[in-house]
Amino acid sequence: MEKCSSLLMMIVAALEALKEPSGSNKTSITKYIESKYGDLPAGHSQLLSHHLNRMKESGELVFWKNNYSIPDPNAPPRRGRGRPPKPKDSLPAAVAAPLAPPRPRGRPPKDPSGPKQVKPKVSAGSGRPRGRPRKMAKPTGGLGGLAEATASAAGSGRPRGRPPKVKAPLTEVSVEN
Repeated sequence: MEKCSSLLMMIVAALEALKEPSGSNKTSITKYIESKYGDLPAGHSQLLSHHLNRMKESGELVFWKNNYSIPDPNAPPRRGRGRPPKPKDSLPAAVAAPLAPPRPRGRPPKDPSGPKQVKPKVSAGSGRPRGRPRKMAKPTGGLGGLAEATASAAGSGRPRGRPPKVKAPLTEVSVEN
């Protein structure tokens, strides 16, 4: 137990002697203890880390930006990055107004007794129905009707499909000796 208190006193003495404004890191504390007290035992770095963490958690030291320093009693507490915590309410929960039950999730059910609202239909303006027109009925009457349909398509002057490739006429080439 005496070694623990002596190491704690060594740490505090090192921080006071170094007097760095932003605090001292673990390496500088170790170098100071080694120069002041001589050779260090093998497990010194683990012991130092353990005691620094204990002193940090108890409030004897302040850890800020990888440096340890003795806290100034008049200085405001340092904050880390991020959003500050919400302030605590001074009123106890029993005195505060009771909260309403939370709203249920999802869409509320329709009221069956309520009036039904009918949406008026908006006309397209041209009188034609919306969307793709219906298919024409298949012609009946056997092959005669089919032949008439093909003839009417051919009669329009243009055959169906891609037109055939036009071949250039062959010209004879005369060879003279």
